[in-house]
Amino acid sequence: MIKIDTGVGAGQLVRGIERLWDLSAAKIRALERRWPGSGGAPVYTAGGKYTSRSWTEWTEGFRYGSAILQFDATGDPEFIEVGRQGALDRMAPHLTHFGVHDHGFNNVSTYGNLLRLAREGGLDAGEWEERYYELALKCSGAVQAKRWTRLGEQRGYIHSFNGPHSLFADTIRTLRVLAIAHQLGHVLRDEHDEPVSLLARLLEHARATAEYNVYYGEGRDAYDVRGRVAHESLFNVTDGRYRGPSTQQGYSPFSTWTRGLAWIMCGYAEELEFVETLDAAELQPYGGRDLVLHYMLKAAEAASDYYIASSPADGIPYWDTGAPGLREIPDYLERPADPFNEHEPVDSSAAAIAAQGLLRLGRYLSRTEHAPRGARYWQAGLTVLKTLLEEPYLSTDSAHEGLLLHSVYHRPNGWDCIPDGRRIPCGESSMWGDYHLREAALYVQRIARGGPYLKFYINI
Repeated sequence: MIKIDTGVGAGQLVRGIERLWDLSAAKIRALERRWPGSGGAPVYTAGGKYTSRSWTEWTEGFRYGSAILQFDATGDPEFIEVGRQGALDRMAPHLTHFGVHDHGFNNVSTYGNLLRLAREGGLDAGEWEERYYELALKCSGAVQAKRWTRLGEQRGYIHSFNGPHSLFADTIRTLRVLAIAHQLGHVLRDEHDEPVSLLARLLEHARATAEYNVYYGEGRDAYDVRGRVAHESLFNVTDGRYRGPSTQQGYSPFSTWTRGLAWIMCGYAEELEFVETLDAAELQPYGGRDLVLHYMLKAAEAASDYYIASSPADGIPYWDTGAPGLREIPDYLERPADPFNEHEPVDSSAAAIAAQGLLRLGRYLSRTEHAPRGARYWQAGLTVLKTLLEEPYLSTDSAHEGLLLHSVYHRPNGWDCIPDGRRIPCGESSMWGDYHLREAALYVQRIARGGPYLKFYINI
């Protein structure tokens, strides 16, 4: 269980965050100098160098989004040009990619951050540049919404790249692009010009994910533990019936892949913030504000409580809570995670995503009658981030292109680099882990310095 540091504050992390940006700048430069113009997006490191893996091209937006966050944090114009040019030259195919559920990863990290900065006044963008970013996000939101599996009674979900039968936990965080496109007044036009509300698809997907991918200890099966998350839910697409849990990157359908858990935590926490900005009338067709906030908050809290209870003392989880080798690590929940153990890898990228989820959930609850619960999540988020800002997780080696060490991509497929003389992956980075560490650091930096609150949705 995480040993929550109740004494650490956002301001106390600023020095570590400033160190992070210094290291980050050099790593972005190194990757831009070396990475070829073709051959796929950088995904994860092997021997300290970024490599590509053609599964889906879901990480390119994190590459250019990292440069945009670097500019946001430091004001160095070198990095906004990397991000701007990368969006212009490389990201267009991602806007109309009908084969993936990853639009919020690629396109909000790039076009979304650029538009946000322009609206905040942090980026000197003319009218047509802003309109370009708006158009990109409208297209991306509609394409994402088109990946729809109907469950009957106006229910449904955005299906994963596995096909119409597959609902992924990951997708909860890609809903951001539907939210922004809806804010911009866009709709999906389907057959016979039928208008499809992007807000409706966002809310119905969030409801389905909360119902089927998150467990609440209510007896739905023999392994129903509150807060456990199934990476994937499977459906019979002929009649819309739920069939059971599954996983692509976790150990088993009945254990919890911790990055999937983290996506749930972060995705619902920020969607709670977004829903609070909507008029009550907009939410009435979907059960009303109280219902929407109820299922989102129920999922966010259950997952966050499970993360706190199922992670080692320093807040860095092993890659799956049911990984079989954990039985060989005595009292692993009672002490800091050991990324150099010989049995199971940790996943620091899950921690970076979860930290932001805990922080956002904590802040959200702090403004309600549940402020004491909010304080617990807030301090847990700061505790996790504090760990990630220090070695052995923060990469200080100038020869290593990654920023966040000990990230794991796909343990079941054996894709991750295992160093010579070791039995499990360690010491490597991922593009999503690096990006989400930067995003969590920027979030806390803005709060500590009294800057604008960092949110994915935009100022209209």
